[in-house]
Amino acid sequence: MCVVSLEEPRVSQHEELAAVMRVLTPVLDIVDAPVETPTPPAWCGERGWVEFLLQLGDERLLASERGGFGALLASDASAPASLRELAGEVRRRTLLPALGTPQLALPAAALRGVGARKRGQLAALLGALTPLAANAERIVDVGAGRGHFSRLASELFRRETLALDRDAALLRQGGERSDQRARLVGHLDVRFKHADVGQQQLELRAGDLAVGLHACGELGDRLVSAAAGSGCDVALVSCCLQKTSAARRVPLSAAGRGLDLRRGALGLANLSPREDGVEASLADNVHAREARLALRYLLRARGLEVGAGEEMRGVNRRRAQAGFADLAAHALALRQLPPPGARELSSCAEAARRDHAVMRRLSLPRNLLARLIELAVVRDRAAALEERGHAVAVAQLFEQHLTPRNTVIFASADPARLPPLRAG
Repeated sequence: MCVVSLEEPRVSQHEELAAVMRVLTPVLDIVDAPVETPTPPAWCGERGWVEFLLQLGDERLLASERGGFGALLASDASAPASLRELAGEVRRRTLLPALGTPQLALPAAALRGVGARKRGQLAALLGALTPLAANAERIVDVGAGRGHFSRLASELFRRETLALDRDAALLRQGGERSDQRARLVGHLDVRFKHADVGQQQLELRAGDLAVGLHACGELGDRLVSAAAGSGCDVALVSCCLQKTSAARRVPLSAAGRGLDLRRGALGLANLSPREDGVEASLADNVHAREARLALRYLLRARGLEVGAGEEMRGVNRRRAQAGFADLAAHALALRQLPPPGARELSSCAEAARRDHAVMRRLSLPRNLLARLIELAVVRDRAAALEERGHAVAVAQLFEQHLTPRNTVIFASADPARLPPLRAG
């Protein structure tokens, strides 16, 4: 690994986005057609991929779902050439440099009640922000929640910090914790402000450092647009791209014109192909999806026509982790229907188990595109900032075990403020 010198020319975000679009545009039909039945989708049959996918054994299927589908294709001469080529292009376009900055040592007393994964994220982000914060007049934490980042940024960088969030209860808790911390270390210049950051225009100043740590959906777009307009520095880690009020996301950059992605396609970017997911293991997630399919079959057997996803209307999605029987009882009670019988449960569970095994295999090519969808949005945001005069760096900020949502955009009018990158 080597550290990229600040004097070396960086590849423009316009070129990076164009390269992503060259791979993504021809397969948007795959992105727009999720596998919701065991019948092979048109995109799969037309490309001649069905036979190969359906013959995959359980071990190779599991390895693919853990993130090894590209490696499997590269090593299997029987894999369709077009699928192998797609996997190779996706890998090339989604490889990112890591940061060449050390994590910042955080005061343990300030981290009371903060989980281990969050602590790791804060240490990495604050370490990378040091050169940007040194030149900031004010730090603006967009989507601050309880304000963990805001308090630490104010304490470590000695800067005025504004914490914005639409959840007044979280901000109130953050303010209380800030007051407690201030009594220990002296004055903390943190102000908590309630604002509908997902809808209201963000008022940023040229001397600000605007930070969005896992800014969801359209909040990330609003942050980028406001930073581009004000000329301020920005650091953005995106999350949950599908959380948007619009049916489709319109690109922010001129370079991304035409790359309109549906809300459902944006949701594909949340896929985490690894053994241990953010909230549950891969095995638990597979069982939960199977339970949801069984519930769909049960509701249809009861005379209710429900599309994919509609079976969970009014039901917390985590309920599926408890198993089909519990999920079915709860969903039927919500709809004021009689509880399920043992034969019903057995029949629907068996049909879902059989069909879901087919659907998992047919979904592999679409799942392969999840990271590419994320990078398409990230590169579009980066290109929008670049078009307004910012120098931009895109990198992997966190280790995968901390969070799969680990892609960061750093942007500044002064290239010297951007953190160095480590190239592999």
